[in-house]
Amino acid sequence: MKQLVSTAFALGLIIAGAASAADGTPTRVRGTIDAVDGQVLHITGRAGEKVTVTMAAGVKVAEVAKIDISAIQPNSYIGTAAAPLPNGDLKALEVHVFPESMRGTGDGHRPFDLGPNSTMTNGTVGSVVGSSDRTLTVKYEGGEKKVIVPADVPIVTFEPGSAADLKPGAKVIIFGMKAADGSISTERVSVGKDGLTPPM
Repeated sequence: MKQLVSTAFALGLIIAGAASAADGTPTRVRGTIDAVDGQVLHITGRAGEKVTVTMAAGVKVAEVAKIDISAIQPNSYIGTAAAPLPNGDLKALEVHVFPESMRGTGDGHRPFDLGPNSTMTNGTVGSVVGSSDRTLTVKYEGGEKKVIVPADVPIVTFEPGSAADLKPGAKVIIFGMKAADGSISTERVSVGKDGLTPPM
């Protein structure tokens, strides 16, 4: 597996941590960097909205890199944003395969905001059936989900990045905090490697 991102950073990438009212409200920003002005990112969101995000000093950056679906194996620790199927199973919208040092990150099943009724499930792959449209069992503390992964669904992992990767044109996803005045700040940024749009 490629170089690893710290577990603490991964937690910020996948789930917004608990925060007090003084800290603000957890929020996600997905879009393309228009400009970088010191510690401020100017971003056009996926819906065309303009957003500014202030980065903390020493902001942590991870690259989101595409990998092959064959990286999903029994005992892999993964996260998947997915949509519900009528039979109760899930259809993956994306899958991120965690490096081993990030095993346990965000374990569980919860609502997500990638699409209508979408969810995020982080857990250990129990079984893998099929070679194209794969059916996975994903086990987490307190439950298990069956997830269908179509062959065209993006599969990614995390690699260490740096502030130098945050440049105009780069695609990002940010798990930040929105203050009462509407300003957004973050300690972490995920950026697509080689022009990739982070799929989560």
